[in-house]
Amino acid sequence: MFGGVGLYHDELFFGLIDDDVLYLKADDSNRADYTSRSMEPFRPFVDRPLYSMSYFQVPAEILEDAESLAAWARKSCAVALKAAQTKKPARKKSRAKPRRPRTQC
Repeated sequence: MFGGVGLYHDELFFGLIDDDVLYLKADDSNRADYTSRSMEPFRPFVDRPLYSMSYFQVPAEILEDAESLAAWARKSCAVALKAAQTKKPARKKSRAKPRRPRTQC
């Protein structure tokens, strides 16, 4: 999808590694953890620098502390779970034959 490595817990996509940089999923509950440290969001398209996703680079001091990193990863798993629970189920495509318009006799 993006040329990186996806991180999953069960079936929840909560993080990714791209160009040796770890990004974790964020929403309003944990975004300030990243923005207060001036961490950048994941930008998958070089030609679209304003487009970003809800994944933020993890600060070096967090990467170097296993307990802190685990806590941040748990927060991102909670974000991914919340997003999965609020996501609308995909509509199934009908394989039924199209109906002919009714005509009057």
